[in-house]
Amino acid sequence: MTRDEIMELGLEEIETRAAEIAKETAEADNEKLETLNAELDAIEERKNALLEAAEETRKAAAAVAEGAGEVIEIRKEEKPMTNMEIRNSHEYIEAFAEYVKTGEDMECRALLTENVNGVVPVPEFVENRVRQAWERDKIFSRIAKTFVPGNLKVGFEVSATDAAVHTEGQNAPSEETLVLGIVTMVPANIKKWITVSDEVLALGAEDFLAYLYDELTYKIIQKAADLVIYAIQNAPTTVPADKDKVPVAAVTGPASSAAILDALALLGDGAQDIVFIADGQTIADIKKAALLANYAFDPFQGLEVIQKEGVDGAIVGDLAGVQANLPEGETVRFTFDNLSLAEKDLVKIVGRLYAAIAVVGPKMLVNITDESES
Repeated sequence: MTRDEIMELGLEEIETRAAEIAKETAEADNEKLETLNAELDAIEERKNALLEAAEETRKAAAAVAEGAGEVIEIRKEEKPMTNMEIRNSHEYIEAFAEYVKTGEDMECRALLTENVNGVVPVPEFVENRVRQAWERDKIFSRIAKTFVPGNLKVGFEVSATDAAVHTEGQNAPSEETLVLGIVTMVPANIKKWITVSDEVLALGAEDFLAYLYDELTYKIIQKAADLVIYAIQNAPTTVPADKDKVPVAAVTGPASSAAILDALALLGDGAQDIVFIADGQTIADIKKAALLANYAFDPFQGLEVIQKEGVDGAIVGDLAGVQANLPEGETVRFTFDNLSLAEKDLVKIVGRLYAAIAVVGPKMLVNITDESES
């Protein structure tokens, strides 16, 4: 084997060839021995080179393990963004602001990684502002909410016979007599509109959306709370013939500590989170009466007091007895009119919330009404 051929061998192949040469030297003549010795010299040279290379590799690996060397690039697997991450991106916020202004949602839908049916989702920071606005309203935050598309029918119990104790050997109890009513909740738009200047429209996307939702959402939520009060105070006191409305009992007389006690007596077991709702003057009158009479107890019977303008008399009860169905969710939607006031450089913005609000819980609420004021 020539020297060049030996220099291409690996360590195991070299060991094998050296063993073969040891056998060949036993019968070799002088000329053959000279050739074999030259081959052994080449094998030794190759073996030393391989061992030195292996040692260098070992030292380099040990150095890297101890932190030596320079990281050139760490490749990470790229994962697609989730819809929530996209909704928080600057690009989506910009696209959503344009959608609000123009009504064109193609760019928003193109950015989303998942197909979205119906209305495109608002950026998360807008969703959080709207949710906080709802939660801050002491009336609307307490009512029941559903998000069913279209009209919603809610059943309620008009009357039912009580359960009976059956003693063995005696006649079986009579079958229960149950009478049900149905409240049909038909949604309508709660609207509020404002006019803004071109300067407002020129705001950055995030500032523009924050201004718009803060300004209009507050007013619309305020109106939704007004409709809750309206539904309670305009409910019949008895079940109508069509059994399509839940009645709300009434206590006649001015709102007072005594009237609150009478109202509490009319509530059913289902009323748990009971509050007292009245306007500021009514609340002040009850407090002043307690001071003048030197009451030694809370004139509101320990109930949480909620001040609300526009309440006629007062309301006592659990607001969970009222339900709002919001087919398009709690987010306020907007339409723009940049034509009707164009000569004034103003744009009309209309906010709307699609909602149905109705009393659905029997014996959950009581009105305190002063007939002398009616």
